[in-house]
Amino acid sequence: MYTGKSLHGGDEPDVLMDINTTPLIDVLLVLLVMLIITIPIQLHAINLEMPRGVTAPQPDKPEKIRIDIGADNILYWQGVPVSAQELENRMETLRSQTPQPELHIRPDKSAQYAVFAHVLSTSKRQGLRNIAVIGSEQFAP
Repeated sequence: MYTGKSLHGGDEPDVLMDINTTPLIDVLLVLLVMLIITIPIQLHAINLEMPRGVTAPQPDKPEKIRIDIGADNILYWQGVPVSAQELENRMETLRSQTPQPELHIRPDKSAQYAVFAHVLSTSKRQGLRNIAVIGSEQFAP
């Protein structure tokens, strides 16, 4: 019971040291209401009947032609040894194919660079654009 007198014996009442939390709660409630109002409601769903179109046909995957250059500088077309002239003739037939096949050139580490350069220049001269050099990990030190 409060008698109006201080515990220390004076006539003045003791100062309350508690924090008034009522304004803090009011501010938090206002912020909560603002948050609830501004967040769009995610529970509403709109069912739409989307038209079902015909999917476009997938383009044909190009054929992969593997050209190996052996350690003895012999050219291999899909594993079959060929001469330089025969290589050029086969590349010429590839030019007219649609889609144009991919050339995968795989030189051996000990093959001469001139043979590799000849294969590249022949493919460029024949108008072949899809060329990949594979097996390059053998050249890493």
